[in-house]
Amino acid sequence: MLYHFLYPLHTLFGGFNVFRYITFRCVGATVTAFLIVLIAGPKFIEWLRGANIGQVIRQDGPESHYSKQGVPTMGGVLILAALTLTTLLWVNLTNRQVWIVLLVTLWFGLIGSYDDYQKIKKNNSKGLSARGKLLLQILGGVVCGLAVYKNPGFRGDLFLPFFKHLSVTLGAGYILFIILVVVGASNAVNLTDGLDGLVSGPVVITSAVYLVFSYLAGHATLSAYLQIPFVAGAGEVAVFCGAMVGACLGFLWYNAFPAQVFMGDTGALSLGAALGCVAVIIKQEILLVLVGGIFVMEALSVILQVGYFKYSGGKRIFLMAPFHHHFEKKGWTEPKVVVRFWIISIILGLSALATLKLR
Repeated sequence: MLYHFLYPLHTLFGGFNVFRYITFRCVGATVTAFLIVLIAGPKFIEWLRGANIGQVIRQDGPESHYSKQGVPTMGGVLILAALTLTTLLWVNLTNRQVWIVLLVTLWFGLIGSYDDYQKIKKNNSKGLSARGKLLLQILGGVVCGLAVYKNPGFRGDLFLPFFKHLSVTLGAGYILFIILVVVGASNAVNLTDGLDGLVSGPVVITSAVYLVFSYLAGHATLSAYLQIPFVAGAGEVAVFCGAMVGACLGFLWYNAFPAQVFMGDTGALSLGAALGCVAVIIKQEILLVLVGGIFVMEALSVILQVGYFKYSGGKRIFLMAPFHHHFEKKGWTEPKVVVRFWIISIILGLSALATLKLR
């Protein structure tokens, strides 16, 4: 809205001309979302506590987590509120891509909030059934896939990092691929959300990397120079990524060990879906495996653990899955696990940026 209200006034006051620049609005969105969460955080946490919206802890989890029982959860509502408000304030509202990623994010947030509500209502760690949750996620993925595929100028080619002109033509099959990316990213981030600050940090890093790629993808000259796919209008998606960085940084203020609030499935499912949706819009889906390597590792650890458990008749690969619990069982403190996962995420993010020159 600021873009539409203030930029037209640049003819009266030249200072308003800054609103035409995506870089300025990315910074503005990041700071705005951060301040919204930071300022609203204490009152929101107090409200959650007063409403008895507290975390339900699995009894088969690490014993060190039992003390987290009752800590306010569903903090993802605050993240989504800040993300939505900030996006509407700073983006060009006529941009189709931004509306796609925002609506997909909110849909997955609704799924997560209903799941969180069911857990609190039943006072156990089981919310929506796995099948019901997956069907709702697939529905969101289908809508996302159709919207992206029908976007003017969209090409059904899967571009591969590290190669200049190598791509795989998927045609209409790209819709199925989009569903896989969005639903897979959503669940991978959700599986990672098991320790204080463990998800917030890597989401900030991944969002920041995709902010850079979104800006470059929407810039015809730079995308041609770096030989990455040009996507008209993708620059506005960078503003959304900036808002996501700011909202998650603000949330990390209260979510760092010892956490005052958890994001719950409300936040984890929606943030994962947002990252997946951004990746497919700017045609950097494969890159998500690299920059979001922490999420991939966590998801694979669960898949491998469950598969091997069934195949071997009860044996385990890890002491506990997802992967972060394995290290807790080995005696690592929670902050040690989280900070080391952050370090890995930073290295992966830098590696993703390096691919811009490795083609």
